[in-house]
Amino acid sequence: MNQLNIASQDVATLETAPTRYIEGGGIRFAYRRLGHATGTPVVLLQHFSGNIDAWDPAVINALAADRPVIAFDNAGVGRSTGQTPDTIAAMARDAVDFIDRLGLSEVDLLGFSLGGCVAQQIAAEHGPLVRKLILVGTAPKGGEEHLLAVLQQAFSQTDAPDPRLPLFFTNSSASRSSGLAFLKRTKVRKDDRDTDNGSAVTDPQAKALITWCATPDPGHAMLRAIRQPALVVSGSHDTMLPANNAYAMFKELSNAQLVLYPDSGTAPCFSTTRCSSATSGPSWMHSPRLHDTRRVPTRSEAHYP
Repeated sequence: MNQLNIASQDVATLETAPTRYIEGGGIRFAYRRLGHATGTPVVLLQHFSGNIDAWDPAVINALAADRPVIAFDNAGVGRSTGQTPDTIAAMARDAVDFIDRLGLSEVDLLGFSLGGCVAQQIAAEHGPLVRKLILVGTAPKGGEEHLLAVLQQAFSQTDAPDPRLPLFFTNSSASRSSGLAFLKRTKVRKDDRDTDNGSAVTDPQAKALITWCATPDPGHAMLRAIRQPALVVSGSHDTMLPANNAYAMFKELSNAQLVLYPDSGTAPCFSTTRCSSATSGPSWMHSPRLHDTRRVPTRSEAHYP
C-alpha cells in the first residue's frame, strides 16, 4: 500500500490543513497532510531549528498539486513529544517510525538541510521504503559545514527582520526581495500554528549536524548505498553547507540529477520562480531520465570545478 487516503474531499494546503497527531514508540507526532488523496506521498524532512510552519507554502502547495504531501515534526520538535535526538541515525529511526505508524510502505522524501542528512540515512538503510528523494541545501556524511559561524553571523545582523533572511538568501536586491516574500508567506497561517521549542531542539540538532559532517565516511559508503533516483539541489552562495557538498553527492550517487541555483543561499527553492519546476515534484518525480544510471551534466552543473 503506497497511497495516502485523505478523508476530506477538499484539497488542503499547508496554510489550511489541520494539525493531526499519531502516537508510536512513546512519541506523539504532530503532522499535516495535504494535497490529493492518492499517489505516493512526499514526506518532508525539515531544516535545522524548523518546524511545520517553517516550510514555504508556495513550494509545498506546488508539490501537493497532484499528490499527497506530509509535513511533520520529528521527535521533540514543535508539537511533537519526546526528546530531540543528537544523532542523524536516531532522527532517521524516529522518522521511519512515524512513516510506519501512518501505514505507508513506500514514500518519496524531500530533505532540506539537516533533513537532507536524515533523508540520506533513511534511503541508505530502508531501500524498499523510499522510492525517490530530493536533497536540498544539505551535505553528505563527512561533508563540509559552517553551522555555528554562519548562525552567529546571521543573528548579528540586527537590521534583518528574521535571521532566516541572511541565512537562506543573499544580499542582492532580487534575492532579498524573494526572502521577504518567503517570510511573509510563512506567516499567512494564523490559527493552529506550530511551536518553537528553542534550545531543547537546536542544541541536539546542532550536535547531530556537526557530528555528521565531522564523521569520515570512507569510500562514501552512505551515498553509494543509496540506489534510488535523487535530485540534489543547492544554492551557489550557501555558506552553511557549501555547494561543493552537492557536487560531491552528485558524483557518488548512482542515479542523480544536480541543480545549482545562482544568487541563492541555504534555501534555493524558497522562491516562487524556483523549485516549482525543479522540485515541485510532479514533472521531476515522474521523469524517465531518473531511471538512467548516469547522464551528461547540465549547463549549470558544468560550471562546477
